[in-house]
Order: sequence, then C-alpha cells, then structure tokens
Amino acid sequence: MKITKSQNKWISSITALAIFVVLFIFYRDDVLNLLAQLNLQSLKENYSELQIYFEDHPIQSSLIYVSIYTLATALSIPGAIVLTIAGGAIFGLLWGTVLVSFSSTIGATVAFLITRYFFRNSVRARFGDKLKIINDGIKKDGAFYLLTLRLVPIFPFFAINVLMALTPIKTHTFYIASQIGMLLGTIIFVNAGTQLATLNSTGDILSANLILSLCIIGMFPIGAKLVSSLINRRRVYNNWSKPKKFDYNLIVIGGGAAGLVSSYIGAAVNAKVALIEKHKMGGDCLNTGCVPSKALIKTAHFVEEARQSKRLGIQKTELTFDFSDVMRRVRRIIKKIEPHDSVERYTKLGVTCLQGSARVVSPWTVSYEGSSGKQEISARSIIIAAGARPIVPHLPNLSEVEYATSDTIWDLNKLPNNLIVIGGGAIGSELAQAFQRLGSKVILIESANRILMKEDTEVAETISNQLSDEGVAILTRHRAKGFIKEKNIQTLVCDSPNGEVKLNFDRVLFAIGRRANIQGYGLEDIEAISTQDIVLPTNEFLETRFPNIYACGDVTGRMQFTHAAAHQAWYAAVNALFGQLKKFTVDFSCVPWATFTHPQVARIGLNEDDANRKNVKYEATVYGLDELDRAIADSEDHGFVKVLTYPNSDRIIGVTIVGENASEIISEFVLAMKHGLGLNKILSTTHIYPTFSEANKYVAGEWKRKHAPKTILKILKIYHRILRK
Repeated sequence: MKITKSQNKWISSITALAIFVVLFIFYRDDVLNLLAQLNLQSLKENYSELQIYFEDHPIQSSLIYVSIYTLATALSIPGAIVLTIAGGAIFGLLWGTVLVSFSSTIGATVAFLITRYFFRNSVRARFGDKLKIINDGIKKDGAFYLLTLRLVPIFPFFAINVLMALTPIKTHTFYIASQIGMLLGTIIFVNAGTQLATLNSTGDILSANLILSLCIIGMFPIGAKLVSSLINRRRVYNNWSKPKKFDYNLIVIGGGAAGLVSSYIGAAVNAKVALIEKHKMGGDCLNTGCVPSKALIKTAHFVEEARQSKRLGIQKTELTFDFSDVMRRVRRIIKKIEPHDSVERYTKLGVTCLQGSARVVSPWTVSYEGSSGKQEISARSIIIAAGARPIVPHLPNLSEVEYATSDTIWDLNKLPNNLIVIGGGAIGSELAQAFQRLGSKVILIESANRILMKEDTEVAETISNQLSDEGVAILTRHRAKGFIKEKNIQTLVCDSPNGEVKLNFDRVLFAIGRRANIQGYGLEDIEAISTQDIVLPTNEFLETRFPNIYACGDVTGRMQFTHAAAHQAWYAAVNALFGQLKKFTVDFSCVPWATFTHPQVARIGLNEDDANRKNVKYEATVYGLDELDRAIADSEDHGFVKVLTYPNSDRIIGVTIVGENASEIISEFVLAMKHGLGLNKILSTTHIYPTFSEANKYVAGEWKRKHAPKTILKILKIYHRILRK
C-alpha cells in the first residue's frame, strides 16, 4: 500500500514521540531525579559522582543523558544550558558535543512536531497576524532564515521551535538547519563544561563580545545568500551598457489602472516620470471594462425592477426604450469619467505623457514611436503595465460569424435577439444577465459543471438559479467546437454530455478569460520573457528578470481586477523608486473582489472550497439576509453573509457575501482583515439602522452565540437566582 505524504508526516511525528516516550519510561527515575537538579551548583557538587558513573556505565549514562536532554528541550524545561555544560564536564568535548548536538536537535524536532500537529491551528488563530514576518522569511530564504535564528543566541530556543512549526518549512529541513545552526553554540557551552571548576555562573560563558560575535556569525548565512543574489542579479546586465545618466527616474508603459497609479505615485514623490500609452488613457477599465459594464448593468437592473414592480406594491409599469439610447448613455458615462484618467490631468500632476507604441530596447531604454517619429528615452527603472486582452479561441469558421468580446461588445447599437455567451465566469455571468434583462434571449455556455468556478458551490447555485429564473438558459459541461453559417443563419456547434448540440444565434460573446499583453514590447528581445511564458514573470517585489524592470496589473496574471492592479502599482512604483533603500513584498491576502450580478457576490480571503483544498481548519458562520430588516424593507431579502474563522477564534480568514450591495458591505471585513480585527470588534461597532451593513454585526453575533462562555453563563444564572431571593 502506498503511503501518502500526509500519512508519512504522521508516521514521522508518532515515531519521534514513541522513541522519546520509551527512553523516558525506561529511565524514568533517573531522569526525574536529575531534572530536579538542573543548576550549576548542583552539577559542581555532583560532578565527581557523575564522572565515575560515566566511566563505569558509558552506554547507560549516555542514554540517560540523551533522554534527559531530549525531554528538557522537547518540553522547554529550564536547565538546557546547565545540561549542555554537564555534557562537556562528564563526556568531554568530542563525545559531549555529539550527544548534545543530536539530543537538542531531536528534542527541538519533537517540540516542532507536537506544535505542528496538535497546536498549530490554535496558535495561528491567536497569533497568526504576528507571524507574517516569520512566514515571509521562510518563503524568501527557507533554511537560511532558520539557520540564522539558530546561530544568534538572543532568540529563545523553544520559541524558534514553536514559530517554525507554524510555517510551511519541511520537517527534514527544520532538523538539518537546526543541527547545523546550533552546533557552534553547542561547542562553546560543551567546551565551557570541560572547564567546570572555573565556572561560577552561566553568565561567565557568554560575554558581550561573544554574543556580538555569534550575532555577526548568525547573519552570515543570510548575508552570503544576499551577496550571492546580488551577484546573480548583476549578472543579467553583463551584455548591456548602462547609460551614464537618465532622462527619467521612471518610465511606465501602459496607461490603464496599473500604469496610471504607478505614474501618480512617482509624480507625487517628485520623481520625473514618463507614461507611454498607444491607445486610450484609462485602459480597459474605463473604455471597455468596469465603467461601461456597470453602466449597462445599472440600466438592465432598472428594467428588471420595473418588470418586477409588483414586489414593491406597484401593479403595473410600462417601459419603452431603444437599445441604441442605452449604449449612448454608456458612452456618455465613459466620456464623463475620461478627464479623471486624461493626459491633461496627468500632465498637470507632473507626468510626461507620450502617445505611441513602446518597445524596451535595453534594461534602461525604451523606444517609442508616436506622431513625431521614433525616439528613445532612458530611466533608472521601468514599469510594464501593458494589461491584458480577451481570449478568443481558434474555432472553425469563426471569421464567418458575428462575434464579440468584452472589449468590442460596446460597439453594438442593436440588441441581439439571440445572444450566446461563452464563459460562465464573472464577466460572462454579468453580461448574460444584463442582456437578458434588456430583452435578448441569452444562452450561457460553460465547459465546467457549474458557473462561477472560483466561488463556493452554494454561491454558484444561487446565481445560477437567479439567472435561470430570469430566463437565461445555462448549459454547463458544453464545450464550443466550431461554427456553421448557412443562408445567414449562424450556428454554434458544441460537445455536450448528450452528444453534439447545435445552437443558433445572432451574436456570440466570448468571456473565457484574458491573456496578458507580453508580446510586442521588446521583452522577448532582452530575454525578460521566454517563449513558454503566458504572463510576465515577476518575483515577490514585482521585479522581472531585470531587477530595475517591474511589472504590475493584468500583465502579471495575478488577480485581474482594476483595484488589484492599483494595489500592485503601489508596490511596483515604490520598489522601483526606493528599492535601493527598502523593498516591499506584494501582498494579496486582503484584496477583495466582486461579481456584479444581481444578487452581487463579494469575496475576500478564503472561501470553503479554498480552505478545504489548502487543508486549512476553519469554522463557518452564516447569517441569512432573509432576516435583515433593511433587506426585507427593500424586498431584497435573499442571500447571506458567510464568514470563515479559525476554530475557536474570531480571527477572520475569509468572507463571502451574496446579496444586494454585497460589494459595499464587504468593505468592513476588508478593513478588519487588513488590520487583524476579529468578529468581536465588528460586533461591538455601532451600525446605522436599518442598513445592509448591519448584516456584518449580525453574523458576528451568530459567531458569538456559538462561542458563548457556558460555564460563566451558568454561574451568572445562579447569581441572578440568588439575587431574586
């Protein structure tokens, strides 16, 4: 039978514990007797007897010593330093070092395993937000980080064991790094033990100079890694000549959300910034994404509200509208917001805005071709914020039919009678519902077994049921395989569980994802990307292969949302401009997102599917919006707020909200997660009545009821009964 990775971990921990228990039980009386005498004075008084005992029973005394030391280190019993000195005094430098080194490492590993498999969740729940530095260190430097902690004596031995158990570090890595890292300190104390007669206290061993020396030595592994990293980073520039001076501090390629925020930050700190955009300022969000889609969704929602007016006590409403007027409104809204992202605005901010196609020709030089011809400019740092574009699959006869993407659907002036939307993600679901409400007959095609695959199953079912109730035909497990056009009749051919399916349409909309724009910017010429790359590779600082070239936004393939692009842009800009002083690791843990269907779906952190996939233990607390007064008053009493917390803790690890205004309600949870506030803090916050945001307080109340202190409540019941007498 094949042993799984999880089973192997349990076998390792149980084996280590079993060995430890057997040794302890076998020499129980000797161990307990000696544990009671773990002080330097007692050691000096009994030194002669211990040495004679070792000479008469070398193997037995060694095993007893190992048992005692392992117990002391595993359970953090005071006296480890005295035990180490005893190792040198009794066994000598060589054999004492061997025994102490292996005993301390085995004991540390036992403590590590006990914490990892029995206490990790509870400790994480209480101190998880304070462990970020440790986790970041492990992710960045791995064993080197632990090695440094072991070499520096100012870090408590037991604390390191516990903290490391909460990180992703592997057990064998922990053991090896601990064995090596503690060896120098072991030798120092064991050697001191060989001079036992001259010791008056343990403080005689570690002088201030010795502690300083150990700290310096302790920083060597990380220092060596940094030097090695610096050499490797410089090596990528071997074939390039760096300009003697630069035209700009920062060149930004791309005028979408990421590029605009990067430029804004650069200008705000008085850096000289050049922004190059070949199309429209504002990028996808303003021109073809967030702004037009939400404008269309608003109109569609109004139409549906009128259609469902009986819910509000209105017997009948009549609406007449022309789809071309709806689209003109969408374009007017884009025009109204345009000045916020305009060349004029950013020029006033101090950014040099250049119109043209940009190409990186060296790590510091960008060529751009505009109305005045081709020019080259240089900068100390470059940010690539080239965005992404909708994916259009290569299907047979695609060029013969009328199709659109989320970029081109806004060119329509006539409402399609029959619209097929391919892709059941956020964009596909939003537009399918909007066009159905405006009068199209919509078929939503999804190759997976449900729509909204990034959400929990119950969330997907809620939205799927709503779309179906409104008339959208949802076909899951259907995959487009090609098109047929005969006598002006356009047909999509799909594979389905029941065989081939043919569907007629007026227009087909592809909403199957977005592909990063990494080609055509010279990145392949300077080898910043390879032929296998589908996104622009970056590290935790958003650096590309060249440390002075950064990337942010959709081009990185990470969380392709406008606000996530702006979030990345801060890190890219600050690291690009001040990286020589301080660099910041990009953090996506508190970035929310929403799907603007009706009802809306809003998310932050883990959902239940994520938690189960990552083996994160959690408690789910749910509050149904059918009980919320404001939702009832607005006839929007459907949906829920679901909060995931660590077991027996109010610390939030994820929130999902389905309902009216979910994208607004979730902001309180974003704040809470960002600043480590738990459900108790939300419960104690005053919310205006009646509002949808009260749902946050009520879900916190649900959690509190589940975790009410039963013993205290019983005591209070008795107390109040006594007072009534």
